[in-house]
Amino acid sequence: MLRFWKVSVQTVAAPVLTAVLYLLIFGHVLEAHVQVYPGVGYTSFLIPGLVMMSVLQNAYANSSSSLIQSKISGNLVFLLVSPLSHWAWFAAYVGASVVRGLVVGLGRVRGHRVVRAAAFRRAVVDRCLCRARRRDARTLGLIAGLWAEKFDQTAAFQNFLIMR
Repeated sequence: MLRFWKVSVQTVAAPVLTAVLYLLIFGHVLEAHVQVYPGVGYTSFLIPGLVMMSVLQNAYANSSSSLIQSKISGNLVFLLVSPLSHWAWFAAYVGASVVRGLVVGLGRVRGHRVVRAAAFRRAVVDRCLCRARRRDARTLGLIAGLWAEKFDQTAAFQNFLIMR
C-alpha cells in the first residue's frame, strides 16, 4: 500500500480524473442524443459502469505492477526469504489491491446524486472485496505478475482478459 500511496497522483488521482473525463466527454456529447431507459439520462447510466471499470482496472494494476516491478528490480528474492507464509504475502498483495480499487472507485462515486444510493456503494465494496463478476481482478493481477517477464505482458493480460 505504501508503494501506491507514494505515487498517489499516478495511482489514485489519474484514474479518478480519467473517469471524470470520460464522463464529461461522453456524457456531454451523448446526453441529449441517447436515452437508454425511459426517464434515465445517459450520464446516470454511464456512471456505475465507469466506477466499476475503475475499480477492476486498479485492483488488477496494483497487484500485477507490484509483482512485476519486484521481479524486474531484483528484490523479489528478498520477499521470498522473509519469514512470512505464502498466505500472508497473498493477503498483503490482494489487500493492497482491494484498498486501491476502493479508493479509486469511491473517489469517483463521491458527489454524484445517482450514485449516492447505499445499494450502489455496497455493490462497489462487495465487488472490490469479494468478487469481480466472472474474473477476479485482484488474483488475476497476481497471476499476471508472476507469469509476466515485462510490463507489456501484464498490459496484454489486462487488455484481453480484464477489459474483455
